[in-house]
Amino acid sequence: MAGKVTFDEDRCKGCELCTLVCPVNIVIMDKDRINIKGYHPATVKEMEKCTACAACARICPDSVITVERL
Repeated sequence: MAGKVTFDEDRCKGCELCTLVCPVNIVIMDKDRINIKGYHPATVKEMEKCTACAACARICPDSVITVERL
């Protein structure tokens, strides 16, 4: 099942927990950007590989991740 992941990037504190639990390793920290809190926000590369497992959303301590099943 395909998925779409979105982030409330300005609330992300860069803890990287989401990057550790992604089973397909598509969640990364965007080292080219800095959010309003001064952190590199999480983002997804290769969205087409997302399985919509929502592991990233469940582990996020600040609930900044939304996963939709397509």
